[in-house]
Amino acid sequence: MINDQIAAPGAAHRLALRVYYEDTDFSGFVYHASYLRFLERGRTEWLRERGFHQGAMAETSLAFVVRRLEIDYRKPARMDDIVTVETSASSPGAASMRFSQAIMREDAVIVAAEVLVAAVRDGVPVRMSVEMRARLRSR
Repeated sequence: MINDQIAAPGAAHRLALRVYYEDTDFSGFVYHASYLRFLERGRTEWLRERGFHQGAMAETSLAFVVRRLEIDYRKPARMDDIVTVETSASSPGAASMRFSQAIMREDAVIVAAEVLVAAVRDGVPVRMSVEMRARLRSR
């Protein structure tokens, strides 16, 4: 179930993005797959805030991959809009983590998503270390 309330005040990571021409389709609205890239950027910055950088993780062959995605497109964004990706996460499990994300224009949720990611190494699911799970719970 997708929730309008993404997290307690101050708990969500926020990333502001401008919509560019390349993000839109022939109608001038944001192409549906572009929202997936916006959500990915939000999760990447959420991880970075906790000390996990994609480049360093790739050197160890560790990655988070999307296992499940539920998305609700509510209103379109247009070229030159400023949107904010809000990202929060539940406590990590042994090998997965659930993110709640919203793309906002001003105070309105225009896209809401629930994303389950799995930790993999060389394409194989792996358990996250106790230290990694602790860092993911921080902030």
